[in-house]
Amino acid sequence: MLFLYSFLLAVLIDTVFGDPDTIYKRVWHPVVWFGKFISRLERLLYTVDRDAKKEYRAGLKLVVRLIAVVGIGAFTIHFMLTKFEYGWVIESFLASTLIAQRSLYLHVKAVAVALLDQGIEAGRTAVSKIVGRETKDIDEPAVTRAAIESCAENFSDGVVAPLFWYALLGLPGLAVYKAINTADSMIGHRNDRYENFGKTAARLDDVVNWPAARIAGCSVAISSLFLGGVSATHRAFKVMFRDARQHRSPNAGWPEGAFSGALNIALAGPRTYDGKLVDGHWVGGEGERNSDAVFIKAALQLYVLSCAFVAALFALAVFVGSSFGYFQHSLYF
Repeated sequence: MLFLYSFLLAVLIDTVFGDPDTIYKRVWHPVVWFGKFISRLERLLYTVDRDAKKEYRAGLKLVVRLIAVVGIGAFTIHFMLTKFEYGWVIESFLASTLIAQRSLYLHVKAVAVALLDQGIEAGRTAVSKIVGRETKDIDEPAVTRAAIESCAENFSDGVVAPLFWYALLGLPGLAVYKAINTADSMIGHRNDRYENFGKTAARLDDVVNWPAARIAGCSVAISSLFLGGVSATHRAFKVMFRDARQHRSPNAGWPEGAFSGALNIALAGPRTYDGKLVDGHWVGGEGERNSDAVFIKAALQLYVLSCAFVAALFALAVFVGSSFGYFQHSLYF
């Protein structure tokens, strides 16, 4: 049962402490280590001869080496920690660094606070830190949508997926997932440099996030029962199942659809990237389009409930699974 305790403690540590600046000003965050390793592999493997097949193979080699090094490294750390009586406590701390519950909450909250206290310019600046689209000329409803979309997408990628892979495959699974996710954010772009080189990272990130996105969406829909009652839950499921497949991402539409229906707000739609207007499909287009910071506050309440629901769900799965002899990936059993 030590793995269950380790899982619960990791969630608790991240919930209470998040990523303390006092620590990560002195020591690189694990994701920074992943990023530096990915950059080094890119320098070694990237080809400049513009041959699509060579670029694809080079990107594939990068991902394979990344998974091998991170997976073996994480398993070695896990194995070494099992030799100590309280090694599971140290593992909980390490695992907590790869979960983003608190940091996501604080970043999204900062957008609402900026809008309410300082106005639209401050809101644009705050939201620019958590989205990739251009924000310099967007209005308050667009700032609100961007913040809630970031909350929804990162709930799946930064909370549900890490907890899913940690519960399923232990610390190695969590670390490998986070490495893949970091690789996608760095090289999984559709541009001249990464169209072929980053294709493996982008596709693999879609695969490893596939189950988490659906779990995240259903968790949000169920959790909305405690905020908006049966009608909110009904809308959340309706919008999610109707609009998720129309989203530009194979995964992001699920949590976005659930947030959209639960809050009765229109999300996604047109936005600008690199000076180009992208005419995206609306998620929950019948919802409120003239939204404001109040919707962000409601989204954060729903986010907190959803985090609690998911943590309890996976903890229960670990408990039941361990009772029947599953989850033997953890040497703590």
